[in-house]
Amino acid sequence: QVQLEESGGGLVQVGDSLRLSCVASSFNRGTMAWFRQAPGKEREFVAGIRWRNSYTGYSDSVKGRFTISMDNAKNTMYLQMNNLKPEDTAVYYCAASLSSTWQLRTFNSWGQGTQVTVSS
Repeated sequence: QVQLEESGGGLVQVGDSLRLSCVASSFNRGTMAWFRQAPGKEREFVAGIRWRNSYTGYSDSVKGRFTISMDNAKNTMYLQMNNLKPEDTAVYYCAASLSSTWQLRTFNSWGQGTQVTVSS
């Protein structure tokens, strides 16, 4: 399994931006994604990217505000989050899998998570 480490979380105001980073210990030739989990809620898919063709996918709640990208030379994935809302408050997790789906159960490598708090 690849080791993943997130960074970039913090406390921001409504409408602010943040960029999360996820560094992988080795190159992943499958799918990488961001998930998030708010207190009392299940972990949910936020955005994903496939290595093979750089195809990206987003949840409806973040589409148009968040952008996922990957720098293969640095084994690093990013999540640019713009126009943040209080409902974006959660722990954000980086994940990797060898499949081509966004389904949580297919991801077998996870980071420790980084807290994002959006204050109104």
